[in-house]
Amino acid sequence: MRHNKKFNHLSRKKGHREALLANMAISLIEHKRIFTTIAKAKALRVYTEPLVTRAKKDDTQNRRIVFSYLQNKEAVKELFGPISEKVANRPGGYLRILKTGHRLGDNAEMAMIEFVDFNEAAIADNAPKKAARTRRSRSKKAAPAAAETTAAPVAEAPAAEAPTAE
Repeated sequence: MRHNKKFNHLSRKKGHREALLANMAISLIEHKRIFTTIAKAKALRVYTEPLVTRAKKDDTQNRRIVFSYLQNKEAVKELFGPISEKVANRPGGYLRILKTGHRLGDNAEMAMIEFVDFNEAAIADNAPKKAARTRRSRSKKAAPAAAETTAAPVAEAPAAEAPTAE
């Protein structure tokens, strides 16, 4: 019976699944964003978010625990360095999964998984925007000038001359 076994096995044995998730987590930490299938992205989020939570407290024991999962010194340095600084005041939800459509070869549902605090475009969109000041007098002056240019008659081509008989 499958009592209390709710995680996605991804059609792999335990060793293969752990290697897959570790390699994907290393790639995600190094590149801050990767493209994969939705099932793998959801499994990766469950695998990676506890590691990021551990990285918020930088001590030897947490580094050893994270290294036991990742087996990559550079990824551990990156996780305990810039990533932990950006997520220090965030209580959770470090990763975002965005659906990107279907893969051409097998029509698998694809997704992009990324760190929330490392998406510069989304951070720029959420920044408070300064309201543009408009003056109604300018818009009234600009409107008739635009109307004149659009209403200008178009010069017609000269009519072809009729041949003359001599």
